[in-house]
Parts: sequence; C-alpha cells; structure tokens
Amino acid sequence: MGEDVERRKFTRQDRHEFRQKVQDCLDALAVMLADETFHVGEPQIGMEIELNLVDDDMEPSMANAAVLDAIADPDYQTELGQFNIEINVDPRPLRGASIAELETDLRRSLNAADERARTSGSRLAMIGMLPTLDEEHFEHRWLSANPRYDLLNQQIFAARGEDIELKIGGVRLPGAAAAEDLDIVTDTILPEAACTSVQLHLQVAPDEFASYWNAAQALSGVQVALAANSPFFAGRALWHETRIPLFEQATDTRPQELKNQGVRPRVWFGERWITSIFDLFEENSRYFPALLPVCSEEDPKAALAEGKTPSLSELRMHNGTVYRWNRPIYDRSGDGHHIRLENRVLPAGPSVVDTLADAAFYYGTVRALADADRPLWSQMSFDAAEENVHSAARGGFDSMLYWPEVGWVSPQELVLRRLLPLADAGLAAYCVDATVRDRYLGVIEARCLAKQSGSVWQRNAVVARERAGEKRDRALAGMLGDYVTLMNAGEPVHTWTN
Repeated sequence: MGEDVERRKFTRQDRHEFRQKVQDCLDALAVMLADETFHVGEPQIGMEIELNLVDDDMEPSMANAAVLDAIADPDYQTELGQFNIEINVDPRPLRGASIAELETDLRRSLNAADERARTSGSRLAMIGMLPTLDEEHFEHRWLSANPRYDLLNQQIFAARGEDIELKIGGVRLPGAAAAEDLDIVTDTILPEAACTSVQLHLQVAPDEFASYWNAAQALSGVQVALAANSPFFAGRALWHETRIPLFEQATDTRPQELKNQGVRPRVWFGERWITSIFDLFEENSRYFPALLPVCSEEDPKAALAEGKTPSLSELRMHNGTVYRWNRPIYDRSGDGHHIRLENRVLPAGPSVVDTLADAAFYYGTVRALADADRPLWSQMSFDAAEENVHSAARGGFDSMLYWPEVGWVSPQELVLRRLLPLADAGLAAYCVDATVRDRYLGVIEARCLAKQSGSVWQRNAVVARERAGEKRDRALAGMLGDYVTLMNAGEPVHTWTN
C-alpha cells in the first residue's frame, strides 16, 4: 500500500502543488534515464505475500495489531483490513538454488509467525480470498489503524461521490442448477482487503524494462488461470479468480457517468504496449488525479544538480495509488537508485511450494519472452492480452486463451506444449540450478495435468460438503479449515484430495 502518511485533510492548494511536484519528479526521472545512472545488479527475486487472519472457527480475525505485536518481526506489516497482514521477503539472487532456499526460509518464517499469532487467538491463512468474509466485515471500524487507509477510503469515496456497487456474475458449481451472482453496495473500500495477493519483484535495466513489462502483460492471463485461488466471496461462488474483478470494482473512483465517458479506471491493465518505462509513469500523471497529495520538501531537480539521488517521493506516492497489474517501481538503495517490475496478478497460496512454483514459472517465462528475437507483443493485440486476464479469472482451467501462432487454446495445453520449455530456458539464463528448475516447473506441469488449482479444489470441497448436507456457511468454514491444514502440511495443491 506504499508509504505511511499522517492523518490530515487535503486542500485544493495541496492538489495543485502535488501535481507540479509530480511533474518535477518526471522531469528528474527523464534526466536520470537519459544519463543512464541506474544501478543494474545481479537479477534478484523479491516478493510480498498478503495473508489473512482467522480464528478457531475460521471466521475473519480482526486482530492484526495484536498479531503483529506477537510476531514482533519487521518483515511482517499491517495491511488495509484488520484481518490482513503482509510479509515482505528480502531480495536475493535468482541464480543457483536460491528459490529452493527461499522456500525453506519462507516456510520457517510463516510457521513461526503462525505459532505466535495463535497466542492472540488467530491463525494465518495464505489464500487469494477469505471465503468466510461477508458484508458485515466491511464496516469502517474494521479498517486498520494506519491513517493512510482511512485517507484512501475518504479520497476514493470523495472522487466517486457515491457508494460502491459490486456486481459479479458467478460460474456455476459442479452439479448446481444455476450460477450465483453478487450484487451488493458498500460504503468502504474494505472489499479491496479481501483481495490478498503475491507480488513478485524483478530489478530490470531501464532500457530493457519495456520488453519485460510487455512480456509480463502478455503472460498475465496464463498466470491467473494456473494459480486461481479466489472462488468464493460473501457466501457466493463467483469467478475462479474473483480477486481480479473485485479489486477492479472495490477501488474504482469513477461514478457511472465517468465510466460511460471512457475515463480510465485506477485498477488498470493499461491500453498499449510500451517502448519505455517513462510511458507508464507519464500515463499515471496524465490520466489520474492524486488520491494522497502529500508533498515533500525535496526539489528533485535541485537534488540531481547537486549530485544526489532524489527520492521522487511524489511520483512514488502517486504511482502507489494507480493499481496496474504490472507496475513500474522506482526505488533507492544505498547511494543508488534502480527500477523494478512488480507483478501483481497472482493470488496468495495455496502452499509455499505452489507460491514458489508460480514465481519460478513467471520469472523464467518472462525472461524467455523478453529475450526472444521476435517479440510476442508484435504478434498479439494488447486487447487480446487484457481479454486473456478476464477470461482466465472467470474460467480458470476451463477458459480459452489467445496466443500467437497457436490461436485459441486452453491454459494447460498452452503451458504444457509451449511455455514450460520457455520457462526452463529463461531460468537457465538466470543460472538457476537444473534440479531447482525441475522441482518447481514440475509442480506447474503436474498442476496442469491434474487441472487442479486452489480454486478448483475449493469449489469441489464445498460441493462435497453441501452434498453431505452442510449449509453454505458451514461448508465454507469447514473447507477453509481443511485448506489451512493442507496449506501447513506443505504439499502442492494438485495433490490435495477432498
């Protein structure tokens, strides 16, 4: 969610000054890009994982402050809802056996955090959307205490001028007579907190960023289909990856009239392939008014003139409130500065090994696509890439995706026949050990062959419980209890049984 801000009210002058400061930051960024002053180090893997908190009955536990006190680890931080926390994984090199070492370290950290969370009556659930969340959990009192979240809530509703309507048509459960639909109204942005994700970071040279971003955009639909893990929300069976449409709607600053005019949404896939990272930052500035217009004392152009590394704090703040599925990041480290690509399409879970398999597949395939002699995006419309995301989110393994030279194809067929060899080649280019490549890409292969993602398992588990006579609320809680047990056991989701 970006940097913390103090509780305050924003004036018209604040917004005017912030717009000018963002432009000053853009001017400074253009100079830095032209001067090629960015640090380009060894490729590293970086990751953030958003987690849900549940009580012994598998209901949301509104206790993130107490849980964070119990965990007492700076890697764990607050998130939007009181039933959320996040773990930030320190960057590490991609080469060698680093991904396997990260799996061990991450499991150890999560196990320790879960043990400490239990002392405050909570447990950790690594899942794309907490299935026991309901409308009662979206009251304003359940926002986390950090003033940033309340300010965001105020600013989004001030921009909209009305409450948020959430409308999603469901995908029929196996054996069900009809699909279920969601049509509710909320007066907070807390439904956004239901959308818990994994964010993958990759440091990229500025002159290579456009190729990597375009590749990540093209791959996003495949990622969503493979990793779907968010089929239930507010008691309804919706999309396989409901997190995608829900996040788009829950942070939408546009009333219907602005949607009718074609005004761009803040949760944005984009509208074109790019030629430079500057394109994205400039689009953010051009199209989106500030939500948190907090100005710093720094003059970025003066800092550059003095040989310093500017923080570009206004640009970073604004960038953090435009929710691209693949987002550019400017950051400082030590005395230098660098560019990262943040991939945001993946849901959390189901297990640590699944998370690392999804990461390995992403890093390897993006590298191979970015290095290809003939760019994939020169053979594919941008609209097709965006449509793939929504098709995959709705249907998961049952969706049909468009891919150049293949046409319309199921995600599992595309991965098995075309993309797994690319992922292996890309990881090899990063000098990832062969045994590591085999382990994690083998998980992806087995998941495709079994056609069982976290979403498929959840849906089948709830169907089985309801056929045994349980009502929906008990079926969801019971399924989640089984999910948490299997999640902690650590086996990949394609091996789970109902």
